[in-house]
Amino acid sequence: MRRAFLIKLTALSVLAAMLLSACSGEVSESTSSTVQSDTSQSAESQVQSEETVGIMRDITSQQLVEEMNIGWNLGNTLDVCAADRNGDGRVDEHPEEGEKVDETLWGNPKATKELFAALKEDGINAVRIPVTWRDHLDDDDNIDAEWMDRVQEVVDYAYDQGMYVIINIHHDGGGDPQFGAWVTSYATEDYGKFYARYSKIWSQIADRFKDYSDYLVFESMNEVGFDNLSQSDAYALLNRINQDFVDLIRKSGGNNVQRHLLIAGYWTDIACTCNDLFKMPEDPAGRCIVSVHYYTPWDFCTTDIRHTWGTDSEVAEMENLIGRMNTTFVEKGIPVIIGEYAASGSDLASCIFFIEKLNKLCSDYGMAAFYWDNGGQVNRNTYEWRTMTFLEAMQRGTSGEDYEVTKIEV
Repeated sequence: MRRAFLIKLTALSVLAAMLLSACSGEVSESTSSTVQSDTSQSAESQVQSEETVGIMRDITSQQLVEEMNIGWNLGNTLDVCAADRNGDGRVDEHPEEGEKVDETLWGNPKATKELFAALKEDGINAVRIPVTWRDHLDDDDNIDAEWMDRVQEVVDYAYDQGMYVIINIHHDGGGDPQFGAWVTSYATEDYGKFYARYSKIWSQIADRFKDYSDYLVFESMNEVGFDNLSQSDAYALLNRINQDFVDLIRKSGGNNVQRHLLIAGYWTDIACTCNDLFKMPEDPAGRCIVSVHYYTPWDFCTTDIRHTWGTDSEVAEMENLIGRMNTTFVEKGIPVIIGEYAASGSDLASCIFFIEKLNKLCSDYGMAAFYWDNGGQVNRNTYEWRTMTFLEAMQRGTSGEDYEVTKIEV
């Protein structure tokens, strides 16, 4: 699911404990260094067309986020990597000898332009395309040309549809350094070594996409935290990486000088990110957006251990967490994207209620939410939703209509 690795339940319990210990602190009073200036030009009136391709519009990051209606992740595709996915200590998914890692490694077919055309017809106008780079680097950290070309091809499938596209560094920041993940281990052990690789990768990505319009967004990394350090050192390290990310993109030229950037929160966890120790980077362009994920409760969102959702306390918890993102960031001029969420309980009514409630809250607060789909919802061959009521819940939640979301038995 979320991390694409099927972590054993014992590991999940350890992770939960780590997050609880890492997330202590009050709601952030962080300064709004990325506060966006007002503009008289309506973002809503400006849509991607032949005239706007390659143009960075005079709109704020908040306006950009508010243009994102329904968001969706192309999960378990370009983010695949040779990995230990069942937690037994061995790489259990890897290419055949002599073959390269490609997007089909974890069981999905190759993405097609028809897939994105179908998504657009469904009302999805924003897609997050996670990308893992670790299996596609040479000894000097040059990205394999074939892989870079394929990433661009898939980006273009969505971009040419007039969809917003987010790309990132994904499982490079995973929890399996013995199998290739490097962000966490490199950054804690030798920042110079980390930055050499990180900047080399992002410089190549930035150069390849420097002429793309503001419909393309770069995201600094995915689900990274440093719980082996003291809390203050851990946050300082994440803040440093995010600041270096902004600095290197801004100096990479072309449209990147003004590109809207997505900044990873601590573990992309809401409670951890709404902490005084988390700081948004300084940005001369004033175009930074904070990224968090929503998997609360974990055993309902990512597994079917908890079958149902929707008690008064569970709804209140969601309202509180999304409300904290609003008061901590949105109200201070810092836009918010929920880069991943899912509902995996076996009770259909609960899943529909969860999806619609989350999308409605985000829409009301001017945030965007992106459903994590590892291939389990949108059939990658027929392009049809396996659970059409999920899409309908997203459509209602982002409709802009004023109504109370209620749980309806199905």
